[in-house]
Amino acid sequence: MAVLNEEQSMLRDAAKSWTQERSPVTAFRKMRDSGAELGYDAAAWNEMAEMGWAGVIIPEDFGGSNFGYLSMGLILEELGRTLTASPLLASGLGAASALILGGTDAQKGEWLPKIAEGAAIGALAVDEGAHHAPEKVALEAKKSGAGYTLNGKKSFVLEGMAANVLIVSARTSGQPGDKDGITLFVVPADAKGVSRTRLALADSRGAANISFDNVEVGADAVMGDEGKGWDVLEKTLDRARAGICAEMLGAAVQAFETTLDYLKVRVQFGQVIGSFQALQHRAAKMFTDLELARSAVEAALAAIDADTPDVPELVSLAKAKMGDTFHLVSNEMVQMHGGIGMTDAHDSGFYMKRARACEAAYGSQSYHRDRYARIQGY
Repeated sequence: MAVLNEEQSMLRDAAKSWTQERSPVTAFRKMRDSGAELGYDAAAWNEMAEMGWAGVIIPEDFGGSNFGYLSMGLILEELGRTLTASPLLASGLGAASALILGGTDAQKGEWLPKIAEGAAIGALAVDEGAHHAPEKVALEAKKSGAGYTLNGKKSFVLEGMAANVLIVSARTSGQPGDKDGITLFVVPADAKGVSRTRLALADSRGAANISFDNVEVGADAVMGDEGKGWDVLEKTLDRARAGICAEMLGAAVQAFETTLDYLKVRVQFGQVIGSFQALQHRAAKMFTDLELARSAVEAALAAIDADTPDVPELVSLAKAKMGDTFHLVSNEMVQMHGGIGMTDAHDSGFYMKRARACEAAYGSQSYHRDRYARIQGY
């Protein structure tokens, strides 16, 4: 486990205390059963924003605390434990990272303070197909007058229904698959021609497909240089990937601990099932995989804070390892709970579904294994 400074320890303890008291898994179940259109409880999100969580990575000049990505990861890990649904990952980490890395002073000044206080929600509108492929951008941005006209579609935009501002990857030149020719735009979600369709995901969280039909934006909507958006986009996605890894870690650890507690009390054939060697071996496998995954996730977050050149490979390593581990632990949680684990009355299904949704977000295990191998020169 990473060595934390005093601020980080306080942040983690505050997050742990709040999630246990104010947002246990029963709160997620209640939100799901209510059919909340945005996929989260607005009152809970307001409390998070009041605690300053949405501004953890945002510079102090723009209303944030600039505590860094490992600090944000500590909060996301605690939220993951209780499956707390919120726009923190998409907005306070994803969209905020894009603005910090590539935004103009005007764009930062307009949106970062609002994101930091939770008054505005940002979202990354990147993918266009069923699978994560950020370079396969087909959404077209054509020059028109003093600005651009956007036409195309984005799929599986996390928190797309709740977003006030969208960070949109568009193509100003080249073909889908080319990394050159991608331009990033800051687009208000209520701009004329933007339409959103809510998606019903397995994990009951908020996501949308978004269409851009002759959406007109000014030249001031461009982030960075025209056609040179890939570098900022990739760095932004790596930060979002590391963040979702932290949330997955928290969920996987909680799933393991809940299962372990059950193994200690469930009696079968006159014995506590935790005394069966076969189940002990499976529990040991989960424990060791979780320890390895934690090392990978914390190394990725620390590398982002230190801005080291190996961020891409460490992030892909973490996402691949964490995806495999969360799959294993959530599956075992269902299996080891037996009949009750198969029912909706038990929480195990929530963790299993979250594992599947997290895999699809920002690249699956196979995507990141392939990316890691390419970085290594294979």
